[in-house]
Amino acid sequence: MRSIIVLLGLCALALAAPAPQKDTEIVSYESDVGPDAYKFSYETSDGVKRQEEGALQNVGTDTESIVVKGSFSWIADDGQTYTVTFVADENGFQPEGAHLPK
Repeated sequence: MRSIIVLLGLCALALAAPAPQKDTEIVSYESDVGPDAYKFSYETSDGVKRQEEGALQNVGTDTESIVVKGSFSWIADDGQTYTVTFVADENGFQPEGAHLPK
């Protein structure tokens, strides 16, 4: 009887384990990095996309900073594609997306 309980417990654990993820590959990638600016983008085989560019502002002054703009998206478990666009500057990280509260 004890063996049956242990066997059933092991079967329950095996069934509850998450399904193995398929291997994800990079299907496109671009990058351009310079002394005062950069940009990159990539896309993976599972539907993830990201693009970003940044540039120094007010170079050589006391208010020198970097401004970054970009977006990223993914396909969620519910099958929907979610996208976030953002700006990061002297005012902080400012994301926007249809699924995010305003």
